[in-house]
Amino acid sequence: MAKVLIQFAHPTLSKSSIQKTLETYCRKVKGVTFNDLYEYYPDLYIDVKREQKLLAQHDIIIFQHPFYWYSSPPILKQWQDLVLEYNWAYGPEGTALAGKKILNAISCGGGREAYKETGYNRFPVTQFLLPFNQTAHLCKMEYLPPFVVHETYNMSDEMIKNYGERYASILTSLVNDEFQAEHFQGVEYINELVPALQV
Repeated sequence: MAKVLIQFAHPTLSKSSIQKTLETYCRKVKGVTFNDLYEYYPDLYIDVKREQKLLAQHDIIIFQHPFYWYSSPPILKQWQDLVLEYNWAYGPEGTALAGKKILNAISCGGGREAYKETGYNRFPVTQFLLPFNQTAHLCKMEYLPPFVVHETYNMSDEMIKNYGERYASILTSLVNDEFQAEHFQGVEYINELVPALQV
């Protein structure tokens, strides 16, 4: 079994029904550690050694966050700047994260059609996430397709619940090592590996 660490970043969680629901469901999955960065570091002073220890103890890292300005909330960037140290996470002697898997789990207001060359946002979500992908590569990690929730402003309670259930199902599969490398070939979102649940 794999150990999954969710690095959660949302500065205004009380305003996000979808992220609150995803949190509720992922906390129920055995083998998942939920690390709320804004809750743990309200002064934004990040305990680097604590965070590095957490990373070392887990096999799969998930950055769960809203898709703010085509990226993440600022604490996650600060976390990367401080925690992923040279010769620890990368560099000639930086092998602490080598072989681990990593992905993003994001929520965004725009629909999937908006994230195309002909859409409002001009590029696919995966292209905006390239800095995370490259960070994983630099740290010798395997970057997996993201879990993406679109159109969060127009969701019914049933749809939100549906996404919570799908997220929990994916997390369970990750914990149980049910996904193989070939499963990710040609997959844009990891959501696609779990059949849509009935609403």
